[in-house]
Amino acid sequence: MKNLRRRFDVFCFRHRDKGIPNLMLYISLGCALVYLMTQFTQNTILYDLLIFDRASILRGQVWRLISYPLTFYNGNLLLMFVALFCYYSLGRAIENVWGTLRFNLFYLCGILMMDIWCIIFGGRADVSYLNLSLFLSYATMYPQSQFLLLFIIPVKAWIFALFDLALVVYGLLVYPFPYNFFSVISLANYFLFFGKDVLNVVPVSWRLNARRLFRKSKKTSGQKPKVVPFPSAGSYEATVAKPEAPYTHKCTVCGRTDVTNPELEFRYCSRCKGYYCYCEDHISNHNHIE
Repeated sequence: MKNLRRRFDVFCFRHRDKGIPNLMLYISLGCALVYLMTQFTQNTILYDLLIFDRASILRGQVWRLISYPLTFYNGNLLLMFVALFCYYSLGRAIENVWGTLRFNLFYLCGILMMDIWCIIFGGRADVSYLNLSLFLSYATMYPQSQFLLLFIIPVKAWIFALFDLALVVYGLLVYPFPYNFFSVISLANYFLFFGKDVLNVVPVSWRLNARRLFRKSKKTSGQKPKVVPFPSAGSYEATVAKPEAPYTHKCTVCGRTDVTNPELEFRYCSRCKGYYCYCEDHISNHNHIE
């Protein structure tokens, strides 16, 4: 699985400029156009032609499989355009990091997952969850960035991300099948593209404390204490410090290596000017070296 993901990352990096650039700009403008035409004409003809409808799709209206992202709707005009601008900004930031091809595949994968689930089990695909995957992706890359709650209170992105994931889990437990799995399927592209990196939304201090507790519980689970012989006072090994074990990868931020922490994965940042290595906790959470 790691080799497959590595090959996919290399493929996307080599063809990062392929695809539709500024995809979220076109989607945001399309949503704004559909919203304004619906409001000014006081009818929902265009909206009804683009929305996801299983019965209509099975009758041959296949364009609904990819047109429903343009049907994002909010009753308040100001909040509608603020939300569209926010989603455009998030998508643009993610595309700058990933490249055009990977971001296009990410968004298309989210659409495809929802299409398959709704065609098989029924229901209506909702673009809100697809846009939520954009926010979670941004929060995973930049967990310390801040958003203004009610345009006043600054809240870090990882707090919003954990709250949204908690709502997803709540819906999974409360709603009946198959509707309870709809939010999970809608975010499948997020979990598929990020993998273990979804843990970046959890603060580093929390993860380190959890690892310490796990190691302590593992050591105290019936294992005998390790006896370390104390060298004699005149021992040569006691007076001369042994050199550190050689390593292959070392994190530029925290200094951990593949020798001191063999459970970590190490990657090299393509945006930093130079050959800089980072661990899995800092590959998406560091200041790029220009």
